[in-house]
Amino acid sequence: MAENGEDVALKALLWLLNNDELLPVFMGATGVGGADMRAGAGDPVFLASVLDFLMMNDTWVVDFCQHHGLAYEAPMRARQNLPGGGEVHWT
Repeated sequence: MAENGEDVALKALLWLLNNDELLPVFMGATGVGGADMRAGAGDPVFLASVLDFLMMNDTWVVDFCQHHGLAYEAPMRARQNLPGGGEVHWT
């Protein structure tokens, strides 16, 4: 059974929260703090940003997917099901 976008994004958020090396990078890149992340856990737009961050680096995607037993394309598919996921602008 396929997981929906929010489920995968929540897993990505929890994975980030437990990643001592990557969490500060995420927080620095996005400017979010702990309270923002707690509030954002229920916000599809914030969750989309978590997946956007994760997909910036193939190694992060591989590590996340292996940790959760997901296909490597799961974050991309999940992102397509969250706000802004269908709007790809290559220029």
